[in-house]
Amino acid sequence: MKAPTKMIQRLWNDDERKPGDDFLRMVLRALSIPYAGVVFCRNMLFDRGVLRQKKLSCPVISVGNMTVGGTGKTPTVIAIARLLQQKNRHPAVLSRGYGGKSTQPVQVVSDGVHTLLSWHDAGDEPVLIADSLPGIPVITGPGRYLTGKAAIEKFGADVLILDDALQHRQLHRDVDIVLIDGERPLGNGFMLPRGPLREGLPSLRRANMLMRTGLSNDITPLPGGGFSLPSFRGVHKPEGIVSGKSGHVMPVDTLRGQKIMAFAGIGYPETFRRGLSTLGAEIVASRDFPDHHPYSESDIDELRRLAAQSGATMLLTTEKDGVRLTDFPEFLAETSFLRISMEIDPLDQFTGLLLSHIMVS
Repeated sequence: MKAPTKMIQRLWNDDERKPGDDFLRMVLRALSIPYAGVVFCRNMLFDRGVLRQKKLSCPVISVGNMTVGGTGKTPTVIAIARLLQQKNRHPAVLSRGYGGKSTQPVQVVSDGVHTLLSWHDAGDEPVLIADSLPGIPVITGPGRYLTGKAAIEKFGADVLILDDALQHRQLHRDVDIVLIDGERPLGNGFMLPRGPLREGLPSLRRANMLMRTGLSNDITPLPGGGFSLPSFRGVHKPEGIVSGKSGHVMPVDTLRGQKIMAFAGIGYPETFRRGLSTLGAEIVASRDFPDHHPYSESDIDELRRLAAQSGATMLLTTEKDGVRLTDFPEFLAETSFLRISMEIDPLDQFTGLLLSHIMVS
């Protein structure tokens, strides 16, 4: 699901009130009522067994969130896949393939050896996951049961990781891991489109673990739910600066004192910029694009112009944006990417709980 536009974010956050905002908020609030009703009825039908889940022959782990926008699902999926691989399991990653143009029910993005599809067909996040996980198959398609069967039958997967699947209730899962932003866990408390919530707080009863991502140190249970979950921190850890020309990874200290032209097409690009500033970069120019934005020639021209005008010594973006810049190899060679990983704390406790769930399934 797409991240909200700047206007919607302003209305959600009550930022910079403008004439007509109160009316727009009232309209959005009215529209959120039928949305909430549909979500409630759908969940009730699944909870009561009227709508049935399909079950696969191996354990299934879901990584999802309650809100639209980025909470770090992709680096969390990568971290969990690596963790399972280290424990001698044979995971596969299943993704919806948001943004990909293919209509095939099952697409093998990676066979564990090679990345087989472009981001145009598979979507940018599945390709990034595939490039980051040698030895682990990545499959996309709208039906996770079909893609899960393919992972088991073709690649011998013995555990499946679903990317962004809290709301995908058609498939039984053994572990539901829910990510929330540590600073704005439930946004403004309203459901779409008045707020960022995809589901209400009671839906957390389906979860097994909660992970707060971002800068907050708070891992206490969410208030108002009448229940608690094992809670963990997910910290975005900068790992290095990747050269778009050579692929060489430089230490993050490379950014200190650099004049940076920062750009990104992700859910919350301001978080990316804050991270760069924390690493000592001097951001002399920046440009935000919508999440999953397909770059065009005019975008590239604008970015080059902004970099030249600002005196930037480095053009820097995210690895996810780098996937979408492969259409422009010359510009790709001029650009660098911030590589991040998700550091889970406390890791030993998280690992033990995760394995206990999938061992008994």
